[in-house]
Amino acid sequence: MKVGVIYGGTRTNGNTETLTEQVIQDLPVEKIYLKDYDIKPIEDQRHDPSGFKEVEDDYNDVIDRVLSYDILIFATPIYWFSMSGTMKLFIDRWSQTLKDPNYPGFKGVMSSKKAYVIAVGGDNPLIKGLPMIEQFQHIFNFIGISFEGYVLGKGNQPGEIQQDEQALAVANQIHSTLKQQVNK
Repeated sequence: MKVGVIYGGTRTNGNTETLTEQVIQDLPVEKIYLKDYDIKPIEDQRHDPSGFKEVEDDYNDVIDRVLSYDILIFATPIYWFSMSGTMKLFIDRWSQTLKDPNYPGFKGVMSSKKAYVIAVGGDNPLIKGLPMIEQFQHIFNFIGISFEGYVLGKGNQPGEIQQDEQALAVANQIHSTLKQQVNK
């Protein structure tokens, strides 16, 4: 099983990345840092007779990599009670890919995948992060991805996630599950 981590944060070695590293320690994974790519916002052309126009950016390079993974880990800080704008921008572009003749089996390929969400926020994330988890659930349901689990951690200042024993315990549980799946 091939695992891909999609990082939506913009802070290098931030709390979300630290918690994600706890989940993926010693596992063979590929990492995509969305902040390192030029992904332009979607221009909604779903109802345009000519369809979506090709966009000159890095999105196709990223989605091609994502399509090669069996397990996806979406790692995002909680910004304004939701996923980061970087992550949302990437997912919004899926609307275009669903209509792109260069990706005729996009939804089918995505529906064969399993996904986890890892998110860290500073303002009561176990409660205020739940709508974001529900948002991911709706996204995964629509596209057909199996939502396998999530961990919400508390941290604001760099390194604070290390104090969230509950999040670290859940991260270790997900790590154990992933290790079994990867070693099948």
